[in-house]
Amino acid sequence: MTKRQLKLGANLNGVGNSISFWRHPEVPINASVSLDFYKKQAQIAEQGKFDLLFIADGLYINEKSNPHFLNRFEPLTLLSALAGATSHIGLVATLSTSYSEPFTVARQFASIDQLSGGRAGWNVVTSPLEGSALNFGKGEHPNHALRYEIAEEHLEVVKGLWDSWEDDAFVGDKAAGVFFDKEKLHTLHHKGTFFSVQGPLNVARSRQGYPVVFQAGSSESGKDLAARSADAIYSAHETFEEARAFYQDVKGRAAAYGRESEELLIFPGIGPIVGRTEAEAEQKYQEMAELVEIEQALLYLGRYFDHFDFSPFPLDEAFPNIGDIGSNSFRSTTDKIKQEAREQGLTLRQVALRASTPRTSFIGTPEKIADQIQQWFEGEAADGFNVRTVVPGGLADFVELVVPILQQRGLFRTEYESDTLRGNLGLAVPDNRYAVGR
Repeated sequence: MTKRQLKLGANLNGVGNSISFWRHPEVPINASVSLDFYKKQAQIAEQGKFDLLFIADGLYINEKSNPHFLNRFEPLTLLSALAGATSHIGLVATLSTSYSEPFTVARQFASIDQLSGGRAGWNVVTSPLEGSALNFGKGEHPNHALRYEIAEEHLEVVKGLWDSWEDDAFVGDKAAGVFFDKEKLHTLHHKGTFFSVQGPLNVARSRQGYPVVFQAGSSESGKDLAARSADAIYSAHETFEEARAFYQDVKGRAAAYGRESEELLIFPGIGPIVGRTEAEAEQKYQEMAELVEIEQALLYLGRYFDHFDFSPFPLDEAFPNIGDIGSNSFRSTTDKIKQEAREQGLTLRQVALRASTPRTSFIGTPEKIADQIQQWFEGEAADGFNVRTVVPGGLADFVELVVPILQQRGLFRTEYESDTLRGNLGLAVPDNRYAVGR
């Protein structure tokens, strides 16, 4: 058997996934719309032999939104450009099932898969913010349960369209005048609860069969969707114990659907802050924390609760009881925020500052961070990690200082095993359903 290997993804997000990252003097003010910036970050990750790049997305903003959200590239457009600037690393982007059509999604990701030689991946999300509906003329934002019902059918249709052509359908026999084998073209004829799609798709399958499917969401519905239909799941847990419980839960659900453990990879998100000494790492964190003003922190916190206005509440009293606000947005995140505030007796000020500049547990020397990664990986709390940049130069620091230690310990590759995303993740190429049936 091949030894289990750690997987790594780099979450690229311009001026940062915090409300004040852009204020740091080392951060380019135009990073979120700078192709050069993204190319450099992508190439750093590829030099570090990362499995994939990840571009997150959202569909609704207002004046209270995170600066990165206000002015950023559409993810699939960006992936198309990064496909030409890289050669081995996977290219994964978020796209909503609540506000997109399956045919378009299937075509876009299949095209990127072809452009990149089989390196595309789709992060399936259901769009948590209620304001998203206002941008698509869809009326009311679907509730949490309904969004996941839509997502399940949407994903089923997209996969069906990706199987429109069998792998050897395009014959290209010029002498005989045969461009394709008609027996290996298949029309979907889908008529379901939410979608009616005839097909076939006008893009062939790539070398990896079809794009790798990720899912982001830790609610019960999200975990079930991933266990049934995804190749990988993004999660967010601060402690080893929480991550391990989630890992066992999702792997158990996958087994209940008849899947093997290695068919579903779990990627907790981490924001490592690496210093050559503990003091250097702490200084990097403090530099970021000092940029945050409480008014901004309240706005950042409010986004998770569908842009709820926390400003009228006393800052230094207990976190307010706001009922079910947030349950139709980032449900797993808002539930966790409220639970921790209640159990730890946190004030509103403490909760807001934690949310806007979270203190990662992955902070310290390269050896310390490598030890934590090894513990989570070998202790079956993670198959890999989605590495966020939370301080300037964070990705370069991780690649330069932490990756070599993981390689020396035999946990992480020194060279790519494949030039497709599935190949590097150790995932099987999915069979074409029609070829199997025949």
